[in-house]
Amino acid sequence: MNNAFLQIRGLRKSYDQVVAIDRVSLDIKKGEFMTFLGPSGSGKSTTLYIVAGFQEPTEGDVLLDGKELLSTPPNLRNIGMVFQRYTLFPHLTVGENVAFPLRVRRQPEAKIKAKVEQMLKLVHLADYRDRLPAQMSGGQQQRVAIARALAYDPPVLLMDEPLSALDKKLREELQFELRRIHHETGVTILYVTHDQEEALRLSDRIAVFNQGRIEQVGTGKELYKAPVSRFVAGFVGNSNFMPIKVAEVTGNIARAVLPNGHIVEGGAASQRLASGSEGTLMLRPEQLRIRPLAGASDQAGLAVTIRDMTYLGDSMHFSVQTPWQQEIDIRIPMQAQDGHNLAIGAPAMVDWDVQHGRVFA
Repeated sequence: MNNAFLQIRGLRKSYDQVVAIDRVSLDIKKGEFMTFLGPSGSGKSTTLYIVAGFQEPTEGDVLLDGKELLSTPPNLRNIGMVFQRYTLFPHLTVGENVAFPLRVRRQPEAKIKAKVEQMLKLVHLADYRDRLPAQMSGGQQQRVAIARALAYDPPVLLMDEPLSALDKKLREELQFELRRIHHETGVTILYVTHDQEEALRLSDRIAVFNQGRIEQVGTGKELYKAPVSRFVAGFVGNSNFMPIKVAEVTGNIARAVLPNGHIVEGGAASQRLASGSEGTLMLRPEQLRIRPLAGASDQAGLAVTIRDMTYLGDSMHFSVQTPWQQEIDIRIPMQAQDGHNLAIGAPAMVDWDVQHGRVFA
């Protein structure tokens, strides 16, 4: 039995010959923080707007708690919405902004007053009730927008890049606040962002969008450790992609040849891999090891030339060049340096554990 609280079923949205989203399906559990992650134009906001009722799909359906949602007008869906811009009423005080959706619903004044106080405490703005939006910072205004969206206890809260207009420090502070608010309220959240770090910090699960489709759904750890496509591997985290020719595939391990003839192995992330086919080996910068070249007989690794070294406090970043003139990145924790005598322009050896490599068609 499907225990999904919000069900997105085969959504398709096209504009003449342009397909914005194509057969998007997703199940979201009650109380889950689900993030739609992807580049601009990938279909994540279009999907969110269909759930909100701001757009109608060409095909497909949306169910909330088992009930069909698309035939319900947007103002009757009882879904909260927070936009990139704060969309507060500039002539109303903070308290009046939060009270607005309750007054529209004709709630008793005593209940409105109590709810406004509760929401302002939730977003840590209890002392700002009588201020106008123009007297507040961007981060404070966005907190008011969140309080207003939660004031009428919506079953689902939709958020469309709500932090993208803020500077980095303030954005990180609000990310922490969003996690706290989600834990305290238990509201189901659909969150849209193109920022992978933000998605990893906030989400219970992430749906990665690409060209109108969902490429993979999983926790941040699952997407990072086991991406199913080169797109996901490149969009979630930093990666090195090296061209290979597949020699053989045994079970879930692919044996392949790098352009210089070096033999490597890695997990076969694609079912389309076949012997003799071209492919790509993906390795994260922190999964690589580097050491000085011991001598001409040293064959235990991939020979490279160090092009750059950067001290980053907790780690060292190396940019190295392969025998086929490709530059790859390596990040080594400072405690793992072990006094290596490495220098720019010097030859070195790079190696990695087999289980860390991912091979894509």
